[in-house]
This record gives sequence, structure tokens and C-alpha cells, in this order.
Amino acid sequence: MSETDGARAERLARCQMFAELDEAALRHVSELATEVTVPAGHVLVQPGHEGSGLFVIAEGTVTVELAGGKAITCEPGEFIGELSLLVDGLVHTGRVRAATPVTCLAISRADFDRLLDTYPQIAVSMLRALARRLAATDALLSTR
Repeated sequence: MSETDGARAERLARCQMFAELDEAALRHVSELATEVTVPAGHVLVQPGHEGSGLFVIAEGTVTVELAGGKAITCEPGEFIGELSLLVDGLVHTGRVRAATPVTCLAISRADFDRLLDTYPQIAVSMLRALARRLAATDALLSTR
């Protein structure tokens, strides 16, 4: 495993979705992940555009801008774009903007599907994280 793959594996281990994987599985995921670095202000996800994969925030913070001026901040270890992994043709409803310089690990839908075939426990971790996120978003949107 290269030093880059080792660093990626460590970053992925901090993400709830991958935290329960063993070292070999993390190494496999890290080999499929592409590192993406963007400056503050860069838009990673645009509303109305179809999603193509998952971003795991490795460094920096992003802001998810929702309808009605609401916003959620995502930090290292959190992920965005997960619904595009699960639903064909789904378009993003929020804008995701880098609040600081950001480094993320991108995983395509095709690669993620292969990972789920090999490591089904990722799906359970993802479901738990999605449930927490749904509850937090519901609470945020309920406050006016």
C-alpha cells in the first residue's frame, strides 16, 4: 500500500460509513477513492444536477445550503452525495460549498456498488448515518 493509500485509509476510517471496516477493507476502499482538493467558495454539488457519487470530507468544512436559507455544516469524517448512490436519476436539492479549503475522497457510484457487494456492513453503517442525518434535517427545517 502506498503512503497515499495509507493516508486515504486513515481518513476513511474516521468516516462513520467505513469506521467498522478492517484494515484490508479500508485499503480496498482507499484504492477506489480519488482525492479532490478545492478552494474555499468552490461549489462541489449544485442543485438540480444529477449526483454521481459520494464525497467523504477529509480536511476542511463544507456548507450544505438548503431551501429557505437553512444551512448545515459538514466536517472531516462526514460525507455528502450519498443519496445519488442509492437512487437512479436523483438530482441534488441543496448546494454544497467549500467553507474552507477542502480535501475530499470521491467514490463513484459504480465503485460503491462493488464495495457493497464485498462489504455489506457498509450499507448498515450508511443506513444509520442517513437516519441520523434525516432526523437532524427534519429538526432544522422544523425550526422557523
